[in-house]
Formats: sequence, C-alpha cells, structure tokens
Amino acid sequence: MSRVATHGESFQVQRRGDVVIVIPSTDVECLSDSMIEQAAQLVLAPLKEDPPSSIIFDLSQVQYFGSLFITFLLRCHLMVKKQGDGELVLAGVSNRIRELLRMTNLDTLWALYDTVAEALDALQGTE
Repeated sequence: MSRVATHGESFQVQRRGDVVIVIPSTDVECLSDSMIEQAAQLVLAPLKEDPPSSIIFDLSQVQYFGSLFITFLLRCHLMVKKQGDGELVLAGVSNRIRELLRMTNLDTLWALYDTVAEALDALQGTE
C-alpha cells in the first residue's frame, strides 16, 4: 500500500494483485483545480509504469466533486482501456455523486458498487 499526498491533501493507492484501489480523502471536495491536477499526476505516474488490469475508485469518503475530478476519472479509465479489457469501477458512491453521474450519463460508462469488496468480487469474476 502506498499513500500519495499533495500539500496536505491525499489519495491512498492500494494494489491488490493486478487491481488498483484509489481512495481519495474528503479533502478532494475542496481542492482547487490545480491541486486536483497535481494529485492526478502523482497518482497516475506510478500506474503508467506498472499498469493495473482494473481500477476501483473508493469514493466512500467523498460526497461530491467537480468536473476536473471527472476528467481525472476519465484519464484513469482511458489508461485501463489502453491496457486491454480492464475496467474502472466506482465503489461507495454517495447519492449526490450518483445523481451527478446519472446526469452526465457516466453511470453507463462505469459500474457502481456499494463497497470495495463487491467491486473486487465483480472484477475478479470477470478476469
């Protein structure tokens, strides 16, 4: 397990086999656009060197986010898709974020799970 921090704001990145779990803290809700971009660069850099088959974003600590965070999710999604048949999925999604994803039609792009354990089970069932 590794922790990526930017100016006191952090993401945890855990690897379980070929699956990476990215856990943003509640701090992501109040990060400036430049800070999210900086954090995205720090999270993505090691993943580019050793790409995972799939990524789970554990959003259980996050109640909402903006368009730049959605762009970060899309970048991660594209990285996984370039590697093959992997998936990016979201776990622990709040009602507010579910509504945002529904409005942007991104709930059709990413599977949503109540827990990380459910997401891991689903991904391991597809591998």
